[in-house]
Amino acid sequence: MESLKSHQLTMTVLMTPDMANFSGKVHGGAILKLLDQVAYACGSRYAGKYVVTLSVDQVMFRQAINVGELVTFLASVNHTGTSSMEIGIKVVAEDIRKQSVRHANSCFFTMVAVDDDGRPSPVPALEPGTPDEIRRFAAARLRRELREEMEQRHAALLGNREPTAR
Repeated sequence: MESLKSHQLTMTVLMTPDMANFSGKVHGGAILKLLDQVAYACGSRYAGKYVVTLSVDQVMFRQAINVGELVTFLASVNHTGTSSMEIGIKVVAEDIRKQSVRHANSCFFTMVAVDDDGRPSPVPALEPGTPDEIRRFAAARLRRELREEMEQRHAALLGNREPTAR
């Protein structure tokens, strides 16, 4: 059996009736929970440490997922910082009876490795090797720059004060 690289992870889950929303489709929250678990598994395996979720970007529910479908989560560490990692996840839904497969969802998680005291901890630098890995690395770097720019703009809008609950 060929093993995956330490920066990749695949997980397949059967969508069951307890995951359904009121319209009978799989609830988006159920998918988000699974996405977070996959991001954790991928990031912690790569870092060899406990990781926590810092942010989730560009969650795109492209197509509804039905109860009874097999859903495969394809995760990859796309980029690393000092203690953070971008984990890209593609979600593929498979209708077993129709024998059809479709891209249902994509998103990007930023996970941070932490030590036993909960402080950020260094992660190994990612060295992309394949053309896909190089493309993902460059795109992740751009997303990181955009997140930082958005954070600065948000701080300027708030006058550098924290938002208050309403």
